[in-house]
Amino acid sequence: MARNLAGLAYGAAQGLRVAWYYGQKLAAARATPAPRGKPAPRASRGTLPDRAEILRDLARLLERDWRNIEAGLYRLPVDLVPNPLAEWRRSRRFFADLAGVEARRRANDHSEVRRQNPAARYPRYYLQNFHFQTDGYLSRHSAELYDHQVEVLFGGGAAAMRRHALVPLRAALARSGIRKARLLDVGCGTGRFLREVKSNYPPLAVTALDLSPFYLAEARRLLAPWSRCAFIAAAAEDVPRPDGSFDVITAIYLFHELPPRQRRAVAGEIARLLAPGGTLILLDSLQHGDTPSYDGMLDRFPHGFHEPYYASYLRTDLAALFGAAGLVTESAEPVYFSKLATFRKPPRAGAG
Repeated sequence: MARNLAGLAYGAAQGLRVAWYYGQKLAAARATPAPRGKPAPRASRGTLPDRAEILRDLARLLERDWRNIEAGLYRLPVDLVPNPLAEWRRSRRFFADLAGVEARRRANDHSEVRRQNPAARYPRYYLQNFHFQTDGYLSRHSAELYDHQVEVLFGGGAAAMRRHALVPLRAALARSGIRKARLLDVGCGTGRFLREVKSNYPPLAVTALDLSPFYLAEARRLLAPWSRCAFIAAAAEDVPRPDGSFDVITAIYLFHELPPRQRRAVAGEIARLLAPGGTLILLDSLQHGDTPSYDGMLDRFPHGFHEPYYASYLRTDLAALFGAAGLVTESAEPVYFSKLATFRKPPRAGAG
């Protein structure tokens, strides 16, 4: 009976969530129509999936999410029933900010953040208005809007995609032991994924790493109810921790925003930081061929949202990238618009 009630609550809450965010996605598209006659990218590999296919796949994502919860793989989301007033305020701020985002898109101006910040503090590749968003990643305003923007982009499916990374995490912690394991979230952003991690595994020691002090401050706020949380403001390619410091490393939507050279450097840094037998859990964008009917959309995405390194990410062989760093691919699968992959560092000779 309790399980049936939980299922009904989940279904009702997710239905409202999709209506709320997908409705804003449609409203934003109407408010900022694409310029007439703008050609598709020459490298496009196919047509766009229609809205019906996208909504069917979103429904499948949420069905799979519920089945994971029902099977006890992870708990109901901590924000299953959000604060309506807070959601309304975030929505108002999102639409108020939309004009600035659209002005940058039409002018192809993605360098505001570089003009406003001294390059010495941050790597040059980081000083961009990714997604044409206000302030890039370098303001409190950006950190407070970011999660709402992402949920609108994915029509209410972003949190469910992130939760799927909890499945391989459960397997990794079964090997290490929850109380002994040490987890690093590289490029933690606002800490939404780590909030789900701590909700499911309160005793787990987690470290949140991000280059933006503003996003890291938001992560501190979200993780305040739990102990055993550490925070590092640093670049993912230069983490100030000794070799083998972590049993599990997670990277959530990080690698598609790295230039190829830094992508290789971060892969090597992750391999250095993992203890022998440790696990990397990567959740990032789909790549070409993962869901063939989406290939055309993937080709168009970086042109509309200023993702300067996305096209090279689409061509990156992740197994080869992490293999060169010494990690072995365990699994890879599509999860709606995302790819979920796991890699392991080989244990020491003679170890399990």
